[in-house]
Amino acid sequence: MRRLRFNRTFLLLATTALIVLAASQSAFALVDGGEGTYGSASDKVVTNAAFMVIAFFPLFILVASLIQWRLDKRRDARKAAAKARRASSDWHGGW
Repeated sequence: MRRLRFNRTFLLLATTALIVLAASQSAFALVDGGEGTYGSASDKVVTNAAFMVIAFFPLFILVASLIQWRLDKRRDARKAAAKARRASSDWHGGW
């Protein structure tokens, strides 16, 4: 068991190190004088990106809440149907 745990830990550390090493090239921004992949970051670009972030979170919360509401509605309907089946005399007894 100890050997298996060591293998998992080693695999996790190796994977993390590879991801960090792969991302370090872009983190240093050694190409194009530090300019990002989108281009120069003017005030308009930064403002629009911030507005997109601000709009994303309420929309995400709305969608997640609607999904949760729908799942709760289905669960409640399933519970009510099971309760109705238990209370119905058609489903009791044998032959």
